Amino acid sequence: MRIALICETFLPDVNGVTTTLCRLLEHLNREGHEALLFAPHDAPDAYAGVPIVHLGGMPLPMYPEVKLTPPQPGITAQLRRFKPDLVHLVGPAVMGAVVPTITRTMRLPLLASYHTDFGAYSRHYGFGFLQSAVNGWLRWIHNRCQVTLCPSTYTLRSLRSFGFRRLRIWGRGVDTERFHPRNRSQAFRDSVGAQAHERILLYVGRIAAEKRVDLLPDAIQGLPNTRLVFVGDGPYRNELQRRCRDLPVHFTGYLKGQELATAYASADAFVFPSDTDTFGQVIQEAMASGLPVIGARSGGTLDLVHDRKTGRLFEPGVAGDLRARIREVVAQDSNRLTMGFAGRTTAEQRSWPTVMGELVTHYERVLHRRAA
Repeated sequence: MRIALICETFLPDVNGVTTTLCRLLEHLNREGHEALLFAPHDAPDAYAGVPIVHLGGMPLPMYPEVKLTPPQPGITAQLRRFKPDLVHLVGPAVMGAVVPTITRTMRLPLLASYHTDFGAYSRHYGFGFLQSAVNGWLRWIHNRCQVTLCPSTYTLRSLRSFGFRRLRIWGRGVDTERFHPRNRSQAFRDSVGAQAHERILLYVGRIAAEKRVDLLPDAIQGLPNTRLVFVGDGPYRNELQRRCRDLPVHFTGYLKGQELATAYASADAFVFPSDTDTFGQVIQEAMASGLPVIGARSGGTLDLVHDRKTGRLFEPGVAGDLRARIREVVAQDSNRLTMGFAGRTTAEQRSWPTVMGELVTHYERVLHRRAA
């Protein structure tokens, strides 16, 4: 197959969409498919043997990892030269508005994958009055596609309630070789100031309001033998550091590769307070690393964390309930280790090759329906 992919976030930005795209390009190249990626202007010239066409744009104010990529000349000409069998819109925000018209003119099937709940994010940045308009805009884009792939059953039900049509499930994979309990390191624990009697509670991701990291200072207040480590960066970091000034908290900034894998495996439990994420890739990475997960009873977390089996779920937005669930997990070593082992077993069933094979099957079904 020849697949053209159009996205509005990619390397050097670090996020779940970028991780998914990198694994997808690697898979297509390995399986002998031809691909072409349209990505923001600061992306590399190629990745995994796939050439990249650069799009002009500027960062989205409330979410800098996504670029505002307005309609621009040259896309149709590039597509005509490449002659794709199918076009895949990856997390469309702005550029996605013109792509359905282009593909319809060229008689190309168009598939989209939904990654980011921009409607919910608008609430956390003081633009809640725009949520309905944002959802309407995204619905208009996605409903012009043959299929929209959702990362979780929660997302599918939510989008369906907003009037999105032709929805299917496509989950996300995890690298179970890179993220593994064997990467545990006493040197990492020492570097973040952990004492021998302390349990490390880990957060990995963007430090921003929509991730509900504001709950964590209150949640760990007064918890004995618990140290919180933040891996990542973002617009809320300065405020969070101020609120955590007198607490056992350490900030590492962004980590990647082996350093990130070591951070996961060296912790004792993982916390994911976000109630807006459509999936939560970091949850799978934590589970693959053998960590129990304390997550909000909302969003994509519901598809990943089985309460009392692979972790604990807390009431979204309630710091007191989050504190209670953290206390339960870190206070009982045997139960914590059992849940971590169950999480690792679950993650092993969601390897990237398996998940990407599911995506290629979606591609084939779209092409088959078009031929029929």
